[in-house]
Amino acid sequence: MFAKSAGQIDFDKVLIVDDHPLFCDALSMTLQSIARIGEIKTADRLENAIALIAGGLRLDAIVLDLNLPDVDGLEGLMRVKAATDAPVIVVSSISENRVISQVIRAGASGYVPKHSQRDVFRTAFETVHSGGVFVPDGYVLIEDEAGAENSDAANRLATLTNQQSRILQLICEGKLNKQIAFDLSIAETTVKAHVTAIMRKLGVQSRTQAVLLAKKASLASVLQE
Repeated sequence: MFAKSAGQIDFDKVLIVDDHPLFCDALSMTLQSIARIGEIKTADRLENAIALIAGGLRLDAIVLDLNLPDVDGLEGLMRVKAATDAPVIVVSSISENRVISQVIRAGASGYVPKHSQRDVFRTAFETVHSGGVFVPDGYVLIEDEAGAENSDAANRLATLTNQQSRILQLICEGKLNKQIAFDLSIAETTVKAHVTAIMRKLGVQSRTQAVLLAKKASLASVLQE
């Protein structure tokens, strides 16, 4: 399907979101060899990816790592999906059925383990290009209540702005409003207003509940279940 011919492009722009430069370079070369892609962009963290999209970058597909410096787990996927209609293919070093199930349930168009051979990436892009959903060989769908809860938590987290997400991350690190204000160079009253908005969006009554909800969508939570 993807035998290259002059003048034909299946994906005009693809964005790779991964914080490992060598993997980004290797994956870029792999994708260029197995699919007709006009241009490949890269981002080393979710915040930068969201900024590119907000700046008007129109994408045909996004390749997303689950574990990034500023976010991990389902939250990153949900925030990307909230920012663009482009299909998202998750590429991760984790290949557990439970994680794959939650990622697909959360709306990813594909899941490819990082150790996969080139033909697997080719099949994944062919599947997504034709409107399908790709899962690796041997995958078994796992339905559980915990997965549904984690997906719901990720959906709520996806409604936060970038600044609110940064503040929630600092709250999860145990920092007080005064410390958050110093770290972000904003007024403490502004932090308080953001915290109030965060709790309203997440449907929680306290900072502790906000932290617990954030952990539900993390990779650590998914793997411990």
